[in-house]
Amino acid sequence: MPPLKILISNDDGVFAGGIRTLAAEALARGHQVSVVCPDQERSATGHGLTLQTPLRAERADELFAPGVRAWACSGTPSDCVKLALFALLDEWPDLVLSGINHGPNLGTDTLYSGTVSAAMEGTIEGLPALAVSSADFQWRQFEPAAAIALDVAEQMLQQGWPLNTLLNLNVPPLPAPQIGALRWCRKAVRRYTDQFVERVDPRGRTYFWLAGEVANDLEAQVAGPADWPVDVAHVAAGGVSLTPLQPELFWRGEAAALPPLPQLAR
Repeated sequence: MPPLKILISNDDGVFAGGIRTLAAEALARGHQVSVVCPDQERSATGHGLTLQTPLRAERADELFAPGVRAWACSGTPSDCVKLALFALLDEWPDLVLSGINHGPNLGTDTLYSGTVSAAMEGTIEGLPALAVSSADFQWRQFEPAAAIALDVAEQMLQQGWPLNTLLNLNVPPLPAPQIGALRWCRKAVRRYTDQFVERVDPRGRTYFWLAGEVANDLEAQVAGPADWPVDVAHVAAGGVSLTPLQPELFWRGEAAALPPLPQLAR
Protein backbone atom coordinates (compact mmCIF):
# COMPACT_ATOMS: atom_id res chain seq x y z
CA MET A 1 0.00 0.00 0.00
CA PRO A 2 1.15 3.62 -0.45
CA PRO A 3 2.94 5.25 2.49
CA LEU A 4 0.67 6.56 5.22
CA LYS A 5 0.95 9.62 7.44
CA ILE A 6 0.65 8.07 10.92
CA LEU A 7 0.22 9.83 14.27
CA ILE A 8 1.23 7.73 17.28
CA SER A 9 0.43 8.47 20.92
CA ASN A 10 0.15 6.50 24.17
CA ASP A 11 -0.44 6.85 27.91
CA ASP A 12 2.80 5.27 29.17
CA GLY A 13 4.83 8.32 28.22
CA VAL A 14 7.62 9.27 25.86
CA PHE A 15 10.19 6.92 27.43
CA ALA A 16 8.03 3.78 27.11
CA GLY A 17 9.43 0.91 25.06
CA GLY A 18 6.06 0.09 23.50
CA ILE A 19 5.67 3.39 21.66
CA ARG A 20 9.25 3.34 20.37
CA THR A 21 8.76 -0.18 18.99
CA LEU A 22 5.47 0.76 17.32
CA ALA A 23 6.98 3.89 15.74
CA ALA A 24 10.00 1.93 14.49
CA GLU A 25 7.78 -0.73 12.90
CA ALA A 26 5.67 1.89 11.11
CA LEU A 27 8.79 3.68 9.88
CA ALA A 28 10.35 0.43 8.66
CA ARG A 29 7.28 -0.13 6.47
CA GLY A 30 7.86 3.18 4.74
CA HIS A 31 5.24 5.25 6.53
CA GLN A 32 5.68 8.86 7.65
CA VAL A 33 5.60 8.78 11.46
CA SER A 34 4.87 11.55 13.94
CA VAL A 35 4.69 10.95 17.70
CA VAL A 36 2.93 13.21 20.19
CA CYS A 37 2.68 11.59 23.60
CA PRO A 38 2.78 12.50 27.31
CA ASP A 39 6.11 13.55 28.81
CA GLN A 40 5.50 11.09 31.67
CA GLU A 41 3.20 8.17 32.41
CA ARG A 42 -0.50 9.13 32.28
CA SER A 43 -2.12 5.72 32.63
CA ALA A 44 -5.81 5.45 33.61
CA THR A 45 -6.50 9.12 32.83
CA GLY A 46 -9.45 8.21 30.64
CA HIS A 47 -10.54 10.91 28.22
CA GLY A 48 -9.48 13.79 30.47
CA LEU A 49 -8.40 17.14 29.02
CA THR A 50 -6.20 19.85 30.53
CA LEU A 51 -8.25 23.03 31.01
CA GLN A 52 -6.76 24.84 34.01
CA THR A 53 -3.08 24.93 33.04
CA PRO A 54 -1.26 25.54 29.74
CA LEU A 55 -0.03 22.70 27.58
CA ARG A 56 3.64 22.48 26.70
CA ALA A 57 5.25 20.37 23.99
CA GLU A 58 8.97 19.82 23.46
CA ARG A 59 10.66 18.02 20.59
CA ALA A 60 11.84 14.52 21.46
CA ASP A 61 13.07 13.17 18.11
CA GLU A 62 16.24 11.79 19.67
CA LEU A 63 14.25 9.20 21.66
CA PHE A 64 12.98 7.52 18.49
CA ALA A 65 14.35 5.95 15.33
CA PRO A 66 15.87 8.43 12.85
CA GLY A 67 13.13 9.89 10.70
CA VAL A 68 10.44 10.01 13.39
CA ARG A 69 9.22 13.47 14.39
CA ALA A 70 8.32 13.43 18.08
CA TRP A 71 6.97 15.74 20.76
CA ALA A 72 6.63 15.17 24.51
CA CYS A 73 3.51 16.92 25.81
CA SER A 74 2.70 17.95 29.37
CA GLY A 75 -0.95 16.90 29.04
CA THR A 76 -3.09 13.78 28.91
CA PRO A 77 -3.19 11.30 26.02
CA SER A 78 -6.31 13.00 24.66
CA ASP A 79 -4.57 16.36 24.92
CA CYS A 80 -1.69 14.96 22.89
CA VAL A 81 -3.86 13.90 19.96
CA LYS A 82 -5.84 17.15 19.99
CA LEU A 83 -2.66 19.21 20.11
CA ALA A 84 -1.11 17.18 17.30
CA LEU A 85 -4.11 17.61 15.01
CA PHE A 86 -4.79 21.27 15.64
CA ALA A 87 -1.37 22.76 16.43
CA LEU A 88 1.70 20.61 15.83
CA LEU A 89 1.29 18.68 12.58
CA ASP A 90 1.54 20.31 9.16
CA GLU A 91 -1.02 17.86 7.76
CA TRP A 92 -3.57 15.61 9.39
CA PRO A 93 -2.61 11.92 9.48
CA ASP A 94 -4.23 9.10 7.56
CA LEU A 95 -4.23 6.96 10.70
CA VAL A 96 -3.97 7.35 14.48
CA LEU A 97 -2.24 4.61 16.49
CA SER A 98 -2.12 4.52 20.29
CA GLY A 99 0.23 2.23 22.20
CA ILE A 100 1.77 -0.21 22.51
CA ASN A 101 0.35 -0.12 26.03
CA HIS A 102 2.31 -1.85 28.78
CA GLY A 103 -0.59 -4.00 29.96
CA PRO A 104 -4.04 -5.06 28.73
CA ASN A 105 -6.97 -2.83 27.86
CA LEU A 106 -9.82 -5.33 27.95
CA GLY A 107 -13.50 -5.22 28.81
CA THR A 108 -14.87 -2.19 30.61
CA ASP A 109 -11.33 -1.20 31.63
CA THR A 110 -11.30 0.61 28.27
CA LEU A 111 -13.40 3.33 29.93
CA TYR A 112 -10.42 4.29 32.10
CA SER A 113 -7.68 3.75 29.55
CA GLY A 114 -5.62 6.68 28.34
CA THR A 115 -4.39 4.50 25.48
CA VAL A 116 -7.93 3.87 24.23
CA SER A 117 -8.91 7.51 24.79
CA ALA A 118 -6.01 8.80 22.70
CA ALA A 119 -7.16 6.64 19.81
CA MET A 120 -10.79 7.60 20.45
CA GLU A 121 -9.83 11.26 20.04
CA GLY A 122 -8.82 10.38 16.50
CA THR A 123 -12.12 8.57 15.94
CA ILE A 124 -14.06 11.61 17.17
CA GLU A 125 -12.27 13.71 14.56
CA GLY A 126 -13.24 11.28 11.80
CA LEU A 127 -9.89 9.47 11.48
CA PRO A 128 -9.23 5.72 11.42
CA ALA A 129 -7.78 4.87 14.82
CA LEU A 130 -6.37 1.75 16.47
CA ALA A 131 -5.42 1.22 20.12
CA VAL A 132 -2.95 -1.61 20.74
CA SER A 133 -1.97 -3.19 24.04
CA SER A 134 0.38 -5.96 25.15
CA ALA A 135 -1.72 -7.90 27.62
CA ASP A 136 0.80 -8.22 30.47
CA PHE A 137 2.31 -5.43 32.55
CA GLN A 138 5.74 -7.13 32.76
CA TRP A 139 6.07 -8.28 29.13
CA ARG A 140 8.58 -6.19 27.16
CA GLN A 141 8.85 -8.02 23.82
CA PHE A 142 6.76 -5.56 21.83
CA GLU A 143 7.85 -6.51 18.30
CA PRO A 144 5.10 -9.11 17.65
CA ALA A 145 2.39 -6.69 18.83
CA ALA A 146 3.82 -3.91 16.65
CA ALA A 147 3.81 -6.12 13.56
CA ILE A 148 0.26 -7.30 14.24
CA ALA A 149 -0.95 -3.74 14.83
CA LEU A 150 0.46 -2.52 11.51
CA ASP A 151 -0.87 -5.59 9.67
CA VAL A 152 -4.36 -4.97 11.08
CA ALA A 153 -4.30 -1.23 10.39
CA GLU A 154 -3.02 -1.54 6.84
CA GLN A 155 -5.46 -4.30 5.88
CA MET A 156 -8.44 -2.59 7.49
CA LEU A 157 -7.66 0.60 5.58
CA GLN A 158 -7.51 -1.36 2.33
CA GLN A 159 -10.79 -3.15 3.05
CA GLY A 160 -12.64 -0.06 4.31
CA TRP A 161 -12.33 1.09 7.91
CA PRO A 162 -15.69 0.83 9.71
CA LEU A 163 -17.20 4.30 9.92
CA ASN A 164 -16.86 6.17 13.22
CA THR A 165 -15.26 3.16 14.88
CA LEU A 166 -12.17 2.70 17.03
CA LEU A 167 -10.52 -0.71 16.87
CA ASN A 168 -9.10 -1.96 20.18
CA LEU A 169 -6.38 -4.58 19.74
CA ASN A 170 -4.97 -6.74 22.56
CA VAL A 171 -2.04 -9.08 21.95
CA PRO A 172 -1.13 -11.89 24.39
CA PRO A 173 2.33 -11.85 26.01
CA LEU A 174 3.81 -14.63 23.87
CA PRO A 175 6.58 -15.03 21.30
CA ALA A 176 5.28 -14.55 17.76
CA PRO A 177 5.12 -18.29 16.83
CA GLN A 178 2.95 -19.02 19.87
CA ILE A 179 0.38 -16.26 19.35
CA GLY A 180 -3.06 -17.59 18.45
CA ALA A 181 -5.75 -16.45 16.05
CA LEU A 182 -6.96 -12.90 15.58
CA ARG A 183 -10.71 -12.71 16.28
CA TRP A 184 -13.41 -10.08 16.49
CA CYS A 185 -14.33 -10.04 20.19
CA ARG A 186 -17.02 -8.76 22.48
CA LYS A 187 -16.15 -6.53 25.42
CA ALA A 188 -16.35 -8.13 28.85
CA VAL A 189 -17.63 -6.48 32.02
CA ARG A 190 -14.83 -6.44 34.58
CA ARG A 191 -15.30 -5.97 38.33
CA TYR A 192 -12.73 -5.85 41.11
CA THR A 193 -12.52 -6.93 44.75
CA ASP A 194 -10.79 -5.05 47.58
CA GLN A 195 -10.62 -1.89 45.50
CA PHE A 196 -8.83 0.24 48.10
CA VAL A 197 -6.08 -0.44 50.61
CA GLU A 198 -6.32 1.76 53.71
CA ARG A 199 -3.04 2.90 55.27
CA VAL A 200 -1.75 5.44 57.77
CA ASP A 201 1.01 7.93 56.93
CA PRO A 202 3.86 8.85 59.37
CA ARG A 203 1.76 11.72 60.72
CA GLY A 204 -1.12 9.44 61.66
CA ARG A 205 -3.43 10.45 58.81
CA THR A 206 -5.39 7.85 56.88
CA TYR A 207 -4.92 7.54 53.14
CA PHE A 208 -6.12 5.09 50.49
CA TRP A 209 -4.27 3.33 47.68
CA LEU A 210 -6.29 2.09 44.71
CA ALA A 211 -5.62 -1.62 44.27
CA GLY A 212 -7.95 -4.55 43.66
CA GLU A 213 -7.97 -7.78 41.68
CA VAL A 214 -10.33 -8.84 38.90
CA ALA A 215 -13.25 -10.71 40.44
CA ASN A 216 -15.12 -11.80 37.33
CA ASP A 217 -15.85 -11.19 33.68
CA LEU A 218 -19.59 -11.34 33.39
CA GLU A 219 -20.77 -13.23 30.30
CA ALA A 220 -24.39 -12.37 30.95
CA GLN A 221 -23.73 -8.65 30.57
CA VAL A 222 -21.40 -8.82 27.56
CA ALA A 223 -22.58 -6.86 24.54
CA GLY A 224 -22.02 -7.86 20.93
CA PRO A 225 -22.73 -10.75 18.56
CA ALA A 226 -23.22 -14.00 20.48
CA ASP A 227 -20.86 -15.95 18.21
CA TRP A 228 -17.94 -13.63 19.02
CA PRO A 229 -15.62 -14.67 21.88
CA VAL A 230 -15.20 -12.40 24.89
CA ASP A 231 -12.01 -10.36 24.69
CA VAL A 232 -10.68 -11.32 28.15
CA ALA A 233 -11.15 -15.06 27.60
CA HIS A 234 -9.76 -15.02 24.05
CA VAL A 235 -6.55 -13.22 25.05
CA ALA A 236 -6.13 -15.45 28.12
CA ALA A 237 -6.24 -18.44 25.76
CA GLY A 238 -3.41 -16.97 23.69
CA GLY A 239 -5.42 -15.32 20.91
CA VAL A 240 -5.45 -11.74 19.65
CA SER A 241 -8.63 -9.75 20.28
CA LEU A 242 -9.95 -6.96 18.07
CA THR A 243 -12.95 -5.12 19.49
CA PRO A 244 -14.86 -2.33 17.68
CA LEU A 245 -15.73 0.62 19.93
CA GLN A 246 -17.67 3.79 19.17
CA PRO A 247 -17.51 7.19 20.88
CA GLU A 248 -21.18 7.57 21.66
CA LEU A 249 -22.34 5.54 24.63
CA PHE A 250 -26.00 5.57 23.61
CA TRP A 251 -28.04 2.56 24.62
CA ARG A 252 -28.95 0.21 21.75
CA GLY A 253 -31.78 -1.81 23.27
CA GLU A 254 -35.44 -1.95 22.25
CA ALA A 255 -37.56 1.02 23.32
CA ALA A 256 -40.21 -1.37 24.67
CA ALA A 257 -37.69 -2.62 27.26
CA LEU A 258 -37.56 0.78 28.96
CA PRO A 259 -39.99 1.53 31.81
CA PRO A 260 -42.56 4.31 31.37
CA LEU A 261 -41.28 7.80 32.05
CA PRO A 262 -42.06 9.03 35.58
CA GLN A 263 -44.67 11.71 36.02
CA LEU A 264 -43.08 15.00 37.04
CA ALA A 265 -44.56 17.02 39.85
CA ARG A 266 -45.87 20.41 38.70
